[in-house]
Amino acid sequence: MMHVTASQIRQDFNHFGGFGQQGYGYNTTYLYEEIGKILGLDQEHSMILVGAGNLGSALIKYMNFRNRGFFFKAAFDVDPQLHGKKIAGLPVLPLEQITGFLKSNDVDIVVLTIPKAEAVKVAEIVAGCPIRAIWNFAHTDLRLPPHIKVENVHLSDSLMRLSYEISRSETRENKKN
Repeated sequence: MMHVTASQIRQDFNHFGGFGQQGYGYNTTYLYEEIGKILGLDQEHSMILVGAGNLGSALIKYMNFRNRGFFFKAAFDVDPQLHGKKIAGLPVLPLEQITGFLKSNDVDIVVLTIPKAEAVKVAEIVAGCPIRAIWNFAHTDLRLPPHIKVENVHLSDSLMRLSYEISRSETRENKKN
C-alpha cells in the first residue's frame, strides 16, 4: 500500500536500533511497543485547547486521543458566552486565565484552533509558560524558541494534496482508456 520495499523498512528500523533477527523477521508485539516508545506514546501527554469553537470542540470530543494517551485538561476562549460551559466534561475558561492555569498545571501541549490574527499573540504568551509544544491549526506558521516544538496544521494544504491526488488518478485512468 505504501510502495516501500522490505529493505527500506529494515533500513528505517535500523536508524532506531535493532528490532529483528536476520532470517527470522520481527516480533510484532515487541516492535509495536518499541515504535510507541520512539513516538513517545508510552507516556501520557496533557493538553489544553485555545479556541472552543467548532473545530476545538470536535478535537476535545475525539476519543481516540485519549486512547493514545493525550488528555485535555481545559479549554480557553475569548467568548464570554462560552465561559463556564463544558465540552465533553471540560470547563471553558476565559483566555485571561491561561497563564495562571499553565503555571499551576502540568501541560505538555497547547492546541490552537483560533484565527491566525490571534495565534501569534497567544503563542507568544503560552511560550513564556512551562509547556513543551503547540499544535497549531491557525493558518499561520508559528516561529517560537527551539525548546517549544510546533506542529503547524494547514487543513487547506491537505485538501489541495487530496485534490492533486484525485486529479492524478483521473489522468492515469484517462490514459488507460
